[in-house]
Amino acid sequence: MLLPCVRRVAARCLSRDLPLACSCSARGLSPRGYSRGAGGKGLVLGIYSSEKDEGAAQLTSAGDAFDRLVSGKLRELLSVCGPPLKKGKTRIFHGLHQDFPSVVVVGLGKKNAGVDDQENWNEGKENIRAAVAVGCRQIQDLEIPCVEVDPCGDAQAAAEGAVLGLHEYNELKQKKKPVVTPQLHGSAESKAWQKGVTYAEGQNLARYLMEAPANYITPIKFAEHIEQKLRSFSNVKVHIRPESWIATQQMGAFLSVAKGSAEPPIFLEIHYSGGANTNDSPLVFVGKGVTFDSGGISLKPSSGMDAMRADMGGAATICSALVTAAALNLPLNIIGLAPLCENMPSGKANKPGDVVRAKNGKTIQVDNTDAEGRLLLADALCYAHNFNARAIVNAATLTGAMDVALGSAATGVFTNSSWLWTHLYEASILTGDRVWRMPLFEHYTKQVTDCPLADLSNIGKYSRAGGACTAAAFLKEFVTASHWAHLDIAGVMSNKDEVPYLRKGMAGRPTRTLVEFAARLSQDSHNAK
Repeated sequence: MLLPCVRRVAARCLSRDLPLACSCSARGLSPRGYSRGAGGKGLVLGIYSSEKDEGAAQLTSAGDAFDRLVSGKLRELLSVCGPPLKKGKTRIFHGLHQDFPSVVVVGLGKKNAGVDDQENWNEGKENIRAAVAVGCRQIQDLEIPCVEVDPCGDAQAAAEGAVLGLHEYNELKQKKKPVVTPQLHGSAESKAWQKGVTYAEGQNLARYLMEAPANYITPIKFAEHIEQKLRSFSNVKVHIRPESWIATQQMGAFLSVAKGSAEPPIFLEIHYSGGANTNDSPLVFVGKGVTFDSGGISLKPSSGMDAMRADMGGAATICSALVTAAALNLPLNIIGLAPLCENMPSGKANKPGDVVRAKNGKTIQVDNTDAEGRLLLADALCYAHNFNARAIVNAATLTGAMDVALGSAATGVFTNSSWLWTHLYEASILTGDRVWRMPLFEHYTKQVTDCPLADLSNIGKYSRAGGACTAAAFLKEFVTASHWAHLDIAGVMSNKDEVPYLRKGMAGRPTRTLVEFAARLSQDSHNAK
């Protein structure tokens, strides 16, 4: 039998159409009665959809335990406060327990959801991330400083949803959202929870670097920020290479882009020695690091140009992945390389038609100064071959054509190695940050090698046709390694509302996929044949 107060609450809930969150109070108290000063915590609990249309929804193990703690009141309220919760929807209850002034119940979808072969991800993990994120944000809206999170059967996914969902860049605002600290509810899955926190913090580091204004994250400031993040690791060495070093390395393509800006270029080189033998062949990450891209003389339109502060997304994601690998103490060696500069118009800038010489001696006709990222990567990829790499993986916000092709659904991957592709693809299924293989045909190579003045043109001769593919074909001209992959992340650079557990802004994708890929590689004891 329902308590009188519960009946009153039920009547209030059922008398109106339910919004995304139905706020119910077991004691008839307003949520304002549980402010930051009350000392309690928020609580996020999961509930599964019924396998049958008319069946009762099922609480998670943590939800069941809490329901017993409050003598069945949670189930009673759920049964009368509207229809069963659908995936991603929430309901808030106030006053159920003195330790948890506000409890958010989140819909997890079907309990047995697993890998969806059509969607190429683990649906159950994605459901948990999305549901936990919205639950934690509602606790944040109530200005409760701490929230305990139900592991929902996958503590790593729950932690990722909580930490990613609460992140927002507000460094430069006087008025900030209240800081909310997510914690695991219970202790049974603490190791998996901490792993999820570490993965999410890695992606948040990339989001921070990409979102910050270009006058705050210049090439040298980017390098110093990463150096500071890695200072506590004894098995990491960071080299911040100045312009003079870049010149001695004969990186003429990189320098030709940098010379248009007053900001001096930096070549950031990071060595993480996590393997049992420091001489083991490393995984080499290379990331495009254009900290602001105006387009140069081939100037971009002013509308939306501010987003080009994130054109160093390749460098941000690979460096953040390396920081995360160090925090996880992954047992493999990793080298990170990030050529960092701005692309600006000036009297010293590249002009359309100029010819520059890359580190490997190939000449490049710069037909479009806004196709500058491949010039940086050309020299960095040549340098990456100095390390007898087990695999070379580069990431870059390289082409608008990639955004046109795949949008924000997945990162485009161009690779000469099926072994490498399999590892990246399987990693992305677990993280939900998907990848999709793109063609690396000779068809596209011919379009960049048919050049009147030099060995290569930095754009395809058919202009916009297959732009992402011709850019990848250009990079391939600077690769001799058997296992190389180019990740074009232009389409996943930012988030509007496509990924529900990321707020609007720079996305930091695909950092977690790179970390998971490195983790999988560390367990693969044999080099690919």
